[in-house]
Amino acid sequence: MLDFTELTLNTVEPVYIQINRFVKRQIFFGKAKKGDPLPSRRELATQLKINPNTAQKAFKAMEEAGLVLTPKNTVSILYFDEEMLIEIQRQMTADIVAEFVKRAKENKLSLEEVMELLQMEWEMGAKE
Repeated sequence: MLDFTELTLNTVEPVYIQINRFVKRQIFFGKAKKGDPLPSRRELATQLKINPNTAQKAFKAMEEAGLVLTPKNTVSILYFDEEMLIEIQRQMTADIVAEFVKRAKENKLSLEEVMELLQMEWEMGAKE
């Protein structure tokens, strides 16, 4: 079962979005697989110390996105196809790049400087 105790909530964005992103991250890192069961909405609310309605909203958003399947009278499970997995990987990678670019700009680095540093790091990483 997916462990939500690793999720640290922030006050910047809605909780249901943070839950959705957490699930996608777990899939991206291979910690969650298709068919893995999820806690009930009530259990999730208790684990994260959130309102049960917020947990319900998170599940509804994930179900609408095709990420979670909740058959009648059974536990909800992760449910995604290869196309969705590729999209999750693309989205998570884009988020990493966007954060990197934001920080590079905050540090007043030029694109040329960033490209040079990337090239050096890339080559050093290949040697390790």
